[in-house]
Amino acid sequence: MSKKKLPTVAIIGQANVGKSSLFNRLVRAKQAIVAREAGTTRDSVLGKVSYRDHQFWLVDTAGLKDPNDEFEASIQEQIAEASEAADVIIVVVDSTMFIADYDRLVAKKALKSRKPVILAMNKSDIKGHNGKEVFQRLGIKTMIPTSAEHNIGTTELLDAITANIPPMRSQEDDDAIRVALIGRPNAGKSNLFNRLAGKQQAIVANVAGTTRDINRVPIRYMGRTIELLDTAGVRRQGKQERGIEKFSVLRTLQAIEEADICLLLMDVHELNTQLDQRLAGIIDEAGKGLVIVVTKWDSVQDKDAYTHDSLIPKIANAFNFVPWAPLIFTSSVTGQNVTKLFDLILDIQDKRQQPTRTRALNAMLQKAIQKHPPAGLKNTHPKLRYIVQTDTTPPWFVIYGSNLKFVHWSYKRYLERLLRETYSYEGTPIKLSFRDEKQIKANKARLAEGKEAVTKAYKQQKEQERFEQEQAARLERQRKKL
Repeated sequence: MSKKKLPTVAIIGQANVGKSSLFNRLVRAKQAIVAREAGTTRDSVLGKVSYRDHQFWLVDTAGLKDPNDEFEASIQEQIAEASEAADVIIVVVDSTMFIADYDRLVAKKALKSRKPVILAMNKSDIKGHNGKEVFQRLGIKTMIPTSAEHNIGTTELLDAITANIPPMRSQEDDDAIRVALIGRPNAGKSNLFNRLAGKQQAIVANVAGTTRDINRVPIRYMGRTIELLDTAGVRRQGKQERGIEKFSVLRTLQAIEEADICLLLMDVHELNTQLDQRLAGIIDEAGKGLVIVVTKWDSVQDKDAYTHDSLIPKIANAFNFVPWAPLIFTSSVTGQNVTKLFDLILDIQDKRQQPTRTRALNAMLQKAIQKHPPAGLKNTHPKLRYIVQTDTTPPWFVIYGSNLKFVHWSYKRYLERLLRETYSYEGTPIKLSFRDEKQIKANKARLAEGKEAVTKAYKQQKEQERFEQEQAARLERQRKKL
């Protein structure tokens, strides 16, 4: 399936109009903090929305407040950047209030972007709310009354959004391997990007955060195409600037979503930060290949044969939740180990796509059970019957059996380790799911009962309609006789 970038939809508007509630309703998860106090959302919140045959990123931005307030002064930059980064813009207003200057400012900036703009008239369930005729003065043609609290208008809003973005569709297989360079600002991403690309493609400066958007360049190596994606650096939450940098973080998350393999870059002088670990966790959860790259190795003074070996255990301990990720030390200045990165990328991608035989998988599972049976409770021991691979990139395995809710997390890790040893899944996460046969049968029985109930209700409705038609015909005959 082609790795196309998901469209981005930004929610903008002044404070306390219900943007976060609407965001939570659309993504069906309480990701944004909702409170009655105006301006609760200080940062951009990101969520992925799937609706019918569409999928897109939804961004909840901070509300517009008084620009004379020093803390809120740069919020207008954020709205401008939202307009630039988004494919569709939702302007949210409070339908119980009349148009304010802030509403006009938001609408003007959104329309100036020349992107599709939708006006969500929120809180339309409250008695005495204003109708469309009041908000026509904002100049936004598509207007939808909504109520995030009572789920009114959300379907119409999603229909309006998806009418302006392309659907997800299966396309011809794309052989290009997409590799994203991820890390904190000034970790050497652009230098390594230029070294890998073999030309000055990205702007390089000593100032952290020079890269704002995703730079990309395709290259050929060993007869295969590798597309490199250079991203803006991600600062820890408290260090992120408002506006432009917030959307640089959004683009970094988009790059992770688009990539097959991520290179997590760390400056050798600033290793194992909490943010690096968080980024590794995001890459792991996304199911992407991962290589931990220590950069600027040439800048280490007075290093000897033991310097390299002493750092490896410290890094491995900090990233013990991704023990499968290879570690490599590089220098963009001298070119040390840069070519090895290409070999690692090809090897990881091949491992992610390698086929497995169901018979061999089940032989491995039975040996594992004989050697180390899963523990359980009295008379409720888990029974693992068989295993199948259901997907690649990342490799995904499903184990069927009974009483599987009693399988301990340590036993799941034991099975994952066996899979890695059997198929050498270095550099890629693998996913392991458990399907309880009793639960599957119960679900099928409930589904059958539901279908039976629907069929019964349909028959009753038809019988009622037929009875009413007969009654109407009988009355008509009596009328004609009279």
